Amino acid sequence: MSRKPAKELRRGWTTGACATAALRAALMMLWGEGRPARVRITLPQGETPEFEIVEARQGDGWAEAGVIKDAGDDPDVTHGALIKARVTASNGGVLFRAGDGVGTVTMPGLPIAPGEPAINPVPRQMMTQTVEDMAERLSESPDIEITISVPGGQALAQKTWNPRLGIKGGISILGTTGIVRPFSCAAWIASIHRGIDVACAAGHGHVAGCTGATSEKTVQALYGLPDTAMLDMGDFVGGLLKYLAKHPVPRVTIGGGIGKMTKLAQGARDLHSGRSQVDFDQLAKVLGMPDLAFMNTALQAYDNFGAPMADWVARAALDNVRAMLPAEVIADTVVIDREGRIIARAGA
Repeated sequence: MSRKPAKELRRGWTTGACATAALRAALMMLWGEGRPARVRITLPQGETPEFEIVEARQGDGWAEAGVIKDAGDDPDVTHGALIKARVTASNGGVLFRAGDGVGTVTMPGLPIAPGEPAINPVPRQMMTQTVEDMAERLSESPDIEITISVPGGQALAQKTWNPRLGIKGGISILGTTGIVRPFSCAAWIASIHRGIDVACAAGHGHVAGCTGATSEKTVQALYGLPDTAMLDMGDFVGGLLKYLAKHPVPRVTIGGGIGKMTKLAQGARDLHSGRSQVDFDQLAKVLGMPDLAFMNTALQAYDNFGAPMADWVARAALDNVRAMLPAEVIADTVVIDREGRIIARAGA
């Protein structure tokens, strides 16, 4: 059973919200309102959080300000990063540029076209609206070039899915609400969706979702799949398969260790240890092996009962995968042991 946190977890702010706050401060300096210590912005759902401006510089025709990303209690790789916005006058409306540490999109399938800075649509809308509102209030031209940078962002990006999604040179500026909700599944599932979009745009006829790095390495080697066909499913097999049901590809492989695949075989859609457990009583009944009911882990059960259990897990997991996908999609499952050796397969 999952334990509730001892106290309410503190939420934080997305990179998109931080970039918008930095932009507002930079525009205030560029347009003669001085260097602010703090700024307030309006998020898509109407909230108006305040941000501290930790860095501010300006020169002839330009201004730049920075905000420290606060992700609250979420384990976000960009927590503590400096998000900077530099503004200069332009001749073509609001233009976005990728500065140091912000990636560039290089592959189709994402909501931003190849060649564009990896600044997602909602942050772009927030920043564009900020420019237009301030320009109207101060009687300034809304033609502004915005360069977003994140010092150290290129190293941070290696801890994200950006390299696999074809985003080169740094992190993405993300967010749909401006708010980071601690330990939310939403961000991971959204990244799974983007991975599927990229795989579809690349024309891959075969994709694979795996529960971890070991199973991913095994499945990728088994089928010779490119990186962009490997979907970072983690525990969220339900989120992966639901999106694939709406955006089908010809063939789908689901791979994982014996523990998580046993939970999938028993109908779980979220394989996290805090949100689903192996039902050993049910496993004992299905396999006709009463002693299975006294096992503590699926790995222990496999060590004791071997191939019959692993084979059932692969077949039952496949049945649950097929139940969530269109009939025309070819599906298969791969079950591995802790060392990455294949111990059972079904389908294909």
